[in-house]
Amino acid sequence: MNAPDPVRLARQQRAAAAWRTNLRWTAVLLALWFAGTFGVSWFARELRFDFFGWPFSFWAGAQGLLILYVLMAAAYAWRMNRADREIGEPADEPRDQSRDQSGYEPSNDAGHADDGDAARHR
Repeated sequence: MNAPDPVRLARQQRAAAAWRTNLRWTAVLLALWFAGTFGVSWFARELRFDFFGWPFSFWAGAQGLLILYVLMAAAYAWRMNRADREIGEPADEPRDQSRDQSGYEPSNDAGHADDGDAARHR
């Protein structure tokens, strides 16, 4: 029986730790999304104060939440790129896309819009 490769084992442990971090970030960002989206809508009447000359509930619904969503997407992308660097996988590494993970290799006769439908009806 072969002994486990320590380099491969260390990489798997780093990948597992990165995945746990990913799940935590996802949970926090979903909580922010929920609080921002539904919290502002639910408590709109109670949020009656002026913010840059507009009622806060209107401003948050029209502008503030959009800014929050963009910041959330940017923070997630930044963190996932950092996680990729931590486990040793460059985010921009070119991959061979002629095959997918299942080993399927697309044929070279693509280019017809109805190829997918024709293949299903054969």
